Amino acid sequence: MHILITGGAGFLGSLLARTLLQRGSLGGRRIDSILLADLVESRDDMLRADPRVRCVAGELLAQCAGLMAEPVDAVFHLASAVSGECEADFDLGLRSNLDSTRALLDACRAQSGRGGPVPLFFFSSSVAVFGADPVLPLPLTVTDHTLPTPQSSYGIQKFICEQLVAYYSRKGFIDGRCARLMTVSVRPGRPNGAASSFLSGIVREPLAGLEAVCPVAADQAVALASPATTVAGILAVAEASREAFGGRTALNLPGLTVTVAQMLAALKAIAGEAVVARVRFERDPAIERIVGGWPSSFDSDRARRLGLAADPDFRGVIAQYLEQHPAARG
Repeated sequence: MHILITGGAGFLGSLLARTLLQRGSLGGRRIDSILLADLVESRDDMLRADPRVRCVAGELLAQCAGLMAEPVDAVFHLASAVSGECEADFDLGLRSNLDSTRALLDACRAQSGRGGPVPLFFFSSSVAVFGADPVLPLPLTVTDHTLPTPQSSYGIQKFICEQLVAYYSRKGFIDGRCARLMTVSVRPGRPNGAASSFLSGIVREPLAGLEAVCPVAADQAVALASPATTVAGILAVAEASREAFGGRTALNLPGLTVTVAQMLAALKAIAGEAVVARVRFERDPAIERIVGGWPSSFDSDRARRLGLAADPDFRGVIAQYLEQHPAARG
């Protein structure tokens, strides 16, 4: 089996690739190779040393056809411009999210059209597809039947891509699966341009001995998932049968509902008052508007039927981060 991961040099793409290599198979088929495509080559030494891995760097939109030059059996499309970037730069969002996804889907269509395999196509969508519309208020708890009404550029682009994946699946060009990911916390590394980046930063930076800024109120509730829970969800969706996945509509992965105050309380319980004191609040109306418009409570019945569950508490999420990154404490 030959697998393509876009966004393969990023945190989630690298974690997915390492998990797949450790497992050695996907859907009962042996993994022969993984192609990691991103703007830059992967810096993950373990991935680069594995003979099954090849890295390609460059803008996705310009290289989709080349990535599919050799038959690909499964595509995990994780690459995207993030929420803050998309809101600030209209053209960047369209090019990186919408145009690149369409080009990648067309490359898959061309592969199946010339007699190659119909690839499994996993698309990582987002809870940003949900929002409060004046005539359709956001319910307190989002279910599998809640209608997406995105209120941000990022959310709109993700929802359009969900429909494209469903369309190409209906036509038989791909075997498409879309899952709406929760905000992943705690991510290692440096902050990025996502509006939700602080949801990792207010834990990661204080643990490393650095100050962190929280741009929203302490009572802001959010839906989160740890990296391990997120990857488990991606793989469960990818390996589910068409019948078990249920139709072509995107699936909401489970999320842990937690407030910023509860996150900091968990950090205090694990690392102490001095660490939490490194977090200061500086309200940012633009980030509050984006993050505050996302749902924070989910009832994900379809995901439960695949055996998936949310992280039980945020203390466990922090403990997972410290276990996987022992040098994280300054």
